Amino acid sequence: MRRYRLVLRLMTIQRVLIKHGLDEFVWATHLLRPVGWLRRLMPRWKPRREPLGVRIRQTLEELGPIFVKFGQAVSTRRDLLPAAISTELVKLQDQVPPFDSEVAVTMLEQAFGAPVDEVFAEFERQPLAAASVAQVHSARLESGEAVVVKILRPGVHEQVKQDLEVLYAIAALAERYWQDGRRLRPVEVVTEFEKTLNRELDLMQEAANAAQLKRNFEGSDQLYVPEIYWDYCRPNVLTMERISGIPIGDIEALKTHGTNIARLAENGVKIFFTQVFKHNFFHADMHPGNIFVDVENPEHPRYIAVDFGIVGSLSARDQHYLAANFLAFFNRDYYRVAKLHIDSGWVPADTRVDELEAAVRAVCEPIFDKPLKDISFGLVLLRLFEAARQFRMEVQPQLVLLQKTLLNIEGLGRQLHPELDLWQTAKPFLEDWMKQRTNPKAHLEQLLRNWPDISEDLLLLPEVIHRVLRRVVDENPAGPSQDASPQIGKDVAASKSAGRSISGAALLIAGVLWIGMGTAPSWLGWVGAAVGLLITLGSGLGKRN
Repeated sequence: MRRYRLVLRLMTIQRVLIKHGLDEFVWATHLLRPVGWLRRLMPRWKPRREPLGVRIRQTLEELGPIFVKFGQAVSTRRDLLPAAISTELVKLQDQVPPFDSEVAVTMLEQAFGAPVDEVFAEFERQPLAAASVAQVHSARLESGEAVVVKILRPGVHEQVKQDLEVLYAIAALAERYWQDGRRLRPVEVVTEFEKTLNRELDLMQEAANAAQLKRNFEGSDQLYVPEIYWDYCRPNVLTMERISGIPIGDIEALKTHGTNIARLAENGVKIFFTQVFKHNFFHADMHPGNIFVDVENPEHPRYIAVDFGIVGSLSARDQHYLAANFLAFFNRDYYRVAKLHIDSGWVPADTRVDELEAAVRAVCEPIFDKPLKDISFGLVLLRLFEAARQFRMEVQPQLVLLQKTLLNIEGLGRQLHPELDLWQTAKPFLEDWMKQRTNPKAHLEQLLRNWPDISEDLLLLPEVIHRVLRRVVDENPAGPSQDASPQIGKDVAASKSAGRSISGAALLIAGVLWIGMGTAPSWLGWVGAAVGLLITLGSGLGKRN
């Protein structure tokens, strides 16, 4: 049944491509060569006269949510796409056809178990906007707050499920027939995308993401996150504060209000790096339809974010290697770039550093013919991947969301302010972050955060030692022999010495923590550290004697 449904979906996709005059582009990639027989089953349509960008947009809209999201992801890359195509794809942000308003009302009444007029004081039937997986209506709560209500599209789960089957099929074909398929791990990438998409289809999860992001930027003059009204949220309904602002893509309106465009663009870069490296929780769907600008103070404009269905985070290890890679690249330290790729596991461990270094230098050095402000972070990533490709570099699925978000932010920043120097903004941030990572106080703070677990383990040590000694006794029920007695005595003495060492080390660590955190009175920390050091040294001397 699944295979039958998959073939039907592939036929539907091919029909839509033919309808809009795009089939030749897809078959030219040869990825679908094993199912090329489908072409003979498809009807033939008259050639379309609309521009290519219009045909691509209409095709994505007709194919459904996943394909719309693909268009959204690339719509900001005006430096990679022809202007006519990117201009059309931008329309995917807020011009997706809405579904019937009466269906929306019915879904609300089912979600809340009451008529919509009893749930909200006012509910506007005409949608404010329609997106790929949901649409938004304005409303007012009984308590008077103006809100927007986001409602999932009916049948979206089934549609997404079918499209994911198609993506898995294409990914499997890519791994089998495409030269770089196995290295790029397309099936694993689709799996990560599926997890992200499933989270996006749970509006309670989106509400939680918004609440977290709001806490992270509480009091910020760079980013505002709307309030969530939890009593009016369900898995398929999200109710949040209604905001007012200028869409980020309406540059003429921003200029009309006297907005400091340069500062706005720089703040966008700072917000991105703050989310990725400081908070480790980043909005991963930063396309123009999800960003507005508060110009109440045009000299200090503030971003307003909406749509929090897709968020991402990195492991501490990936954070470190990513920051270090960027710094090494812009410092032209290609040896370090190569070493970081190997240490991080992004390329096989048996890769020769000098060979990878030479490859990185060959593809990256030409980039520096341009001024730093003209260098694209996206181009940097592409060049690094190009260099590592010959060394069997594998795609890191955990970095896919970050790469997409970085490309979106860069595209938006250069669209706002073509003279934006991303490196001038990013370098001080990354250098400061790396310094903080290696700062002793940061390590002390990390140790302090982990101290409850460490202290629990230390408390267990006497019991562990007791059990070990007990096991020795149990294994020799007749008692120790005369020859074994000296050895057992030594073991007992060693155990006592180990206990003193552990106690001394614990006291030393506690004293250092007390001093490092600046806790008053400071003399108490010094005394504790000194006593702990003496106990530790004393137990060490006892062992040697």
